[in-house]
Amino acid sequence: MTHASTQARPHVGTLARPGTHGRTTPWYPLAAALGLFAAARLTGLAVLAVTAWATGHGPLTLLGRSWDSRWYLGIAAHGYVRTVHVRPGLVFDDLAFFPLYPTLVRAVTATTTLSGGAAGLLVSWTAAAVAAAGIHAVALRLHGRAVAVAVVLLWGLLPHSVVLSLAYTEPVLTAFAAWSLYAVLSGRWVWAGTLAALAGLSRPNGFAVAAAVLVTAAHEIVRRRGKVTHRLWTGVALAPLGWLGYVLWVGHRKGDLLGGYFEVQRRWGSRFDLGRGSLGFVRHLVLQSDRLVFPMAILLVAAAVLLYALLIADRAPLPLLVYSGVLLLVALGGSGFFASKPRFLLPAFPLLLPLARALVRTARARPWHAAVVAGALAGLSFAYGAYLVVIAHTPL
Repeated sequence: MTHASTQARPHVGTLARPGTHGRTTPWYPLAAALGLFAAARLTGLAVLAVTAWATGHGPLTLLGRSWDSRWYLGIAAHGYVRTVHVRPGLVFDDLAFFPLYPTLVRAVTATTTLSGGAAGLLVSWTAAAVAAAGIHAVALRLHGRAVAVAVVLLWGLLPHSVVLSLAYTEPVLTAFAAWSLYAVLSGRWVWAGTLAALAGLSRPNGFAVAAAVLVTAAHEIVRRRGKVTHRLWTGVALAPLGWLGYVLWVGHRKGDLLGGYFEVQRRWGSRFDLGRGSLGFVRHLVLQSDRLVFPMAILLVAAAVLLYALLIADRAPLPLLVYSGVLLLVALGGSGFFASKPRFLLPAFPLLLPLARALVRTARARPWHAAVVAGALAGLSFAYGAYLVVIAHTPL
């Protein structure tokens, strides 16, 4: 561990005091991180485009109108009006999708000449850049420049990072989550609560951000024996409003205020059962095998569990542990759409911090070893991303 990173890291359960990293560091570390992130994603897009053309597909159509993207674009264009009855007990209702992303897409189409798909990509790509900057800010505050650049690069090279280039909601959630967590770490509670509320409007698992704000705030209240500012209480009040507001609105529309939204999800085949459905699916794969997507999902989720254990051992700050833990719990405990679990974990960027620190140590001691690791990750990311979107024909 370097001297700079030792000074920057707060103890678990405490908030870092406003540090000097973000104030005195020149702009070029952020520019380097964003440049590497953009290079990674553009290269991945190039590989995807070549694969699409080789198989007779249009890459822009695949990027802008794949799977859930079509539901979001439909909501942006027509509102919540679509229900598809697949079979008895399985009903796809667009109320399962949270409203912030389609609202942003509608705003873009209303103010520009872009089509819905192009507007969705613009929103996602912009959000991905904002998210990368937020991830950089969090890592810079905790571990210094090198780790901050490394974690952004790793986030852009995850096997499922192709989703960051699609018209999907993970970049939007991650953008609000990263900056909300940064606000918590720096004691800006009103900003933390506001951004957490927006994260809660982005995706069903967006409540993980509010959970991080609320648990950390509760710890601060206890630690300070109730002597906290009104800004903390304001942040606490704001944080859950986005997620809770949409869930209650759907419940009101369905005639079941508290259970309506969860009934919508259940009829999609998605419910929280403490992992029983996931374990059954894993048993099916072990006994009967299946396509590459599903074994890969098992490996990635297992890797996420290991990285979370390393994050705990690394004594990460409380808000990062709560946020990542809730995302991991939702992914592990939910049944249905097993292949989507790695996508659900894309916003859990704190899990990459132990890996980024190890990569930086390796780069300082053995630069070529680090280059080989980064190259291998890039190859896997680009090839697997193209496979997922173009070839797999499995819901992302």
